[in-house]
Amino acid sequence: MRLRVRSAARRLREAARPTGESIIAAALAWAVAVYVIGHPDPVVAPSTALIIVGESRGRRLRQTAEIVLGVAAGVLVAELVIHVLGPSVGTVLTVLLLTIGPMVAAGASSTLVVQAAVSALYLVAVADPADQLLPFRFVDALVGGAVALAVSQLATARDPLAPLVTEARSAFADLAGVLTDMQRAVAGCDERAAQKVLDRAQQITGCVHRLRAAALAAGETLRLRVRRRRRLQQVQQVEATTDQLDHVVGNIWILARNAVTLTRLHADTPEQLGEALTALADAVRAAGESLATDLTGADDPGKHADRADAAALHAVRIAAELLETQPSLPVTMIVGQIRTTAVDLLRGVGQDDDVLGRVDDALGLHPITTGG
Repeated sequence: MRLRVRSAARRLREAARPTGESIIAAALAWAVAVYVIGHPDPVVAPSTALIIVGESRGRRLRQTAEIVLGVAAGVLVAELVIHVLGPSVGTVLTVLLLTIGPMVAAGASSTLVVQAAVSALYLVAVADPADQLLPFRFVDALVGGAVALAVSQLATARDPLAPLVTEARSAFADLAGVLTDMQRAVAGCDERAAQKVLDRAQQITGCVHRLRAAALAAGETLRLRVRRRRRLQQVQQVEATTDQLDHVVGNIWILARNAVTLTRLHADTPEQLGEALTALADAVRAAGESLATDLTGADDPGKHADRADAAALHAVRIAAELLETQPSLPVTMIVGQIRTTAVDLLRGVGQDDDVLGRVDDALGLHPITTGG
């Protein structure tokens, strides 16, 4: 019970800032639309503000501006279609097609597509009389987007690395979560659970893409602020870490595939395998904290990097014990992927160049020397 309360409190703390930004942006957009523009029914303004604030996190300024213009253009097209066809089933189909189609083609997120579709349906439901075409809602969309853009930029200016820290913690937490679920599936010889883990592992590349986008956005923001340009080196370190994280994601996906194969055998799983996966998950979490604390300066990142190093090498040593028992092929392949994951993870947190040698020593692999 205490763990659940702590988890809930942690989630509330993490969500406090983005929630506050969304509330402020929506309220300001409504106020501008009512008291400045004079629109008596400005629902589109705050709803657009909520959409843009949510989509702007971790994005570059230009990308956010393009989203604002895209949403506003969609509203204008919807208003024109409604004016020509009037409210009807055909209008609903046409408006949704013209709203969803271009967004999907442009690669918009599923959240943005759904929110835009709901806004389009609202426009049909509250359509003005056919003989009256006043593009209030198009203006509302521009107002909401502009206000959201201003709020997000002001929030970012105060702490330009905050979105990057959030994405970094989220990415490493997702990876560690996959490893933890994998350990449970393997320990219980649960093929269905292992397949779900594999499905998650196939989708987890998205967290790396979001982290890379957040790093680009943070770099862009810092370059515009002379006093904070010294922090660009931290962002560049994140970009380098992201490259290694791509390899880690690939390794975890292969781990998940081998875990599925192992559970299909319905044989007893060695205890050491679960312990090794648990230690590897701990290493991933520590690596995430190392990166996050390096960005925030709230703690010593070296301490967390050392924890990641110790946990990763511990995972490899446990896995090495399995090789002494003549394990099955899937177990042998999992051991090999634990080694590879440990190498890429430790390189990502900036460990020394000899990380490969140290990992191989932990696994019991030693170079063959030839006499002269």
